[in-house]
Amino acid sequence: MPFLPALTREAALYEKLPGGRTRCLACAHRCLAAEGAAGICGVRFNSGGKLLAPWGYVSGAAPDPIEKKPFFHVLPGSRTLSFGMFGCNFRCDFCQNWQISSAEKAGGRLPETVSAEELAGAAAAAGARTVISTYNEPLITAEWGAAVFAGAKRRGLRTGFVSNGYATPEAASFLRPSLDLWKVDLKSFDDARYRKVCGARLSKVLDGIRLIRAAGFWLEVVTLLIPGFNDSDAEVGEMAAFLAGLSPEVPWHLTAFHPDRLMTATPPTPPETLQRARETALKAGLRYVYCGNIPGAAGQNTICPACGKCVIEREGFRLKKNLLSSGGACPCGAVLPGVWNQAT
Repeated sequence: MPFLPALTREAALYEKLPGGRTRCLACAHRCLAAEGAAGICGVRFNSGGKLLAPWGYVSGAAPDPIEKKPFFHVLPGSRTLSFGMFGCNFRCDFCQNWQISSAEKAGGRLPETVSAEELAGAAAAAGARTVISTYNEPLITAEWGAAVFAGAKRRGLRTGFVSNGYATPEAASFLRPSLDLWKVDLKSFDDARYRKVCGARLSKVLDGIRLIRAAGFWLEVVTLLIPGFNDSDAEVGEMAAFLAGLSPEVPWHLTAFHPDRLMTATPPTPPETLQRARETALKAGLRYVYCGNIPGAAGQNTICPACGKCVIEREGFRLKKNLLSSGGACPCGAVLPGVWNQAT
């Protein structure tokens, strides 16, 4: 049986096919579903020839620093309201939110029913400046996310996705009026590993990243560096070259792996691996490369590429210093790329 069938609404991102089948347009899997069947995500399913999508609940919601998402070029030092649902279109062996993202294993966690307006209102009341769909893959709950974001926009808040980037042109077009920010996980640069470990195709992730950037969303990319999986100098160099070719101004976050789920035998990422990868990325032409998930790691600060001054200083998720103007200008006059102003 599809997961949480009562907490659904007819999807916007799908098309009806002959014989009562449906094709989902929310992510690049483009799942076909017969009557009663669900897509790969487990939460979008065909009922009576209509595709139903999750609606009206959260698996959890919590205030966070914006730096935790991580967004380093968005309203530094501000708070966000993070929320998620259940289900995912990937099956990553190293998933650290598997109790939420794996719908069939979420039996121990109950959904919290809430309206989109209530969630957006709670964010504003808590002093958040952004509302971000995260925890599970937000593309598969795009309709609900758009409803929450519309409420957030009416309250002058920015909105964001923390996503695996398996986007479609249809989803990007649907979300563009209500979504500002998109953080994408680039998990590897090897198609065979993407297929085996994540159940996805590298080419479609890269297409998604290109699409997100071209559609005008503010894009930041994160890569969890996993020893023996994606941390070789060659693979890091390939990822860096791809991102630099997209734009040298795309921030890239290199984060340390900690053993979890099906990869508990893999050791944590050493700090020197992060630093070596950062140096490779800077040599490839990227201007903003950050290191995270290790206390005190180098590469947490934002440096102005024009004058070399540290303009944003961080310690973990805490902002220690911000010299940028409200428009993102360094004291030297150079304007750094990012989202520095509140929504209007």
